[in-house]
Formats: sequence, C-alpha cells, structure tokens
Amino acid sequence: MNNFITQLPQLLTLKEKIMEEKEVEVFLYRLETIHEKLGGNKYFKLKYNLEEAKKQNKTTLLTFGGAYSNHIFATASAGKLFGFETIGIIRGEEHLPLNPILSHAKNEGMKLIYLNRTDFRTLKSEDKKAYWQEKLGNDVYFLPEGGANIWAVKGCTEMMQNCTLAPDFICLPCGTGGTLAGVSIGNPTSKIIGFPVLKGGDFINNDCNVFIEKYFDFFSLSKIKTNFELITNYHFGGYAKSNLELKGFMQSFYDKYQIKLDEVYTAKCIYGVYDLIAKDYFPKKTKIVIINTQRML
Repeated sequence: MNNFITQLPQLLTLKEKIMEEKEVEVFLYRLETIHEKLGGNKYFKLKYNLEEAKKQNKTTLLTFGGAYSNHIFATASAGKLFGFETIGIIRGEEHLPLNPILSHAKNEGMKLIYLNRTDFRTLKSEDKKAYWQEKLGNDVYFLPEGGANIWAVKGCTEMMQNCTLAPDFICLPCGTGGTLAGVSIGNPTSKIIGFPVLKGGDFINNDCNVFIEKYFDFFSLSKIKTNFELITNYHFGGYAKSNLELKGFMQSFYDKYQIKLDEVYTAKCIYGVYDLIAKDYFPKKTKIVIINTQRML
C-alpha cells in the first residue's frame, strides 16, 4: 500500500467574492484524485487494515454498509487490487437491478449478504467477530461499518502529509468520527472542524474523543492536545438527504471549477464553510483547507 497513490492530491485555490471581502484564503485538498477507485479518505482508512490483515494471515475482508456505501465500494476494490476475498454485509433487502455501487462490488468479486435492519444493527459491532468467524471461517478479517477503527485512525493521521501549506483551519465532512480523529491527531497545530452529515451528529464528538484516547493507548504514545470542533447544522435533513439549495450550490461549484461534488459528504461541508465565512466565523488573514474525502462514483 505504501506506493499505491498514483497521483499526489491537488491543492486548488477557491476564489469567491465572499472570500475577498472577508480576507480569508480557502483551498480544496483534492484527495479524490489520488486513485480512480480508492481516492478520498478510503486509501488512508484501509491502508493499515490491509497490512494488519496480511500480518494475521487473513484471506477475506468482511465489512458492513448500506446499499449506497462508499466503504463497500472501496473494500471490494481493495480486495481485488491486493488479493483478498471480500464479503459485504448489506443493510436491507436485495433490490434488482443492483445500484452502481453494489454492481461494482459484485463485479470486483465481493459476496453480498443482506440483513434486515434489526439484525444488521445487532451484528455489525466488533464484539460479533466470533459470530462471523464461526459462520464464515477464521480467515475473515473484520472491518466495521465505514471502516472506522484504530488502524483507520492511524491511516488518517497521514491524510495531510502531502499538503504544501500549514493551514489555520482544516475542514472535513464526517460520519463516524474516525477520519476526524486521525486528522486531529496528525495536525495538532491546526484547528479541525468536522461537519457531520447525519442529523443529530453531536454523538460524533464523543466517538471522536474515544478514537483519540484509544489511539494513544493502543500505540503507547504520549498524548498530545488535539483541537477539533463539530458544526452540526449543515446536514440538510440527514444522511444522504439534500434539497434544491444544496443541489444549486453543487451546480454553481461545478460551473466554476468543473468539479463534481459528492452530495452526501463533501458538498455539505463546502457549503458550510462558505456560509461560515459569510457569518464571520473565521478570523481575517486565515488559511482554510477543505478536504475532499469522497471520490465521485
């Protein structure tokens, strides 16, 4: 995985009238460009998990997600690229024809198993590893929903390593807190702002702190002060929810920069940053980097 990145991420300067008026500099850190299948944060979340799976002599990656999960897409791709069998436990019933994400996963060789929502909620937790190993075999390596575990956090500490500037603020969308924790640990001199894409995303604050505590304990490292904050009012109704205002923002962004934004994650974060700039959240003369954590499918 160390030589896996096919293109270094681009740092694009965003130029808007509101930024000139408020005297801030804003950049888009384009992680989606590093690989056609594992762009965004997926490479970083999977990197050390794949290394750990090989160390444990595991041959199969088992993971969980909804029918539109980018993590399912990425795990299937990683399995094909690095020689693992893959199994995806999918929330809900099978619907044919398969959507593009599940179709891609199946084409990459992933075995899809569907669970009703109640069973999915019960059986996706890491304390059910023994259940799945008994059912599917001891060569199964367990990846939680969204890929968020201690190895994912370790990978995400490296997410900004190729960025050519040291920003005052780093902004990113978040769903579980794993990426947010890693970026916070890896960039202690910047303030990290997470934009939850789920309604009621305040729980991520606790989850992120738990990841950070576990990280330093697990790797026996001296704890450093991390500096992150959640801004929870840019979810647009909840996970995978949208409205005409967000869609219009995405279209205007594409018209100006020729970049298609992911509607579930990145578009909400960038919209939030623009709105906060207008509301004088950021001090003048500061540099803001927005991480594009999602590649468009």
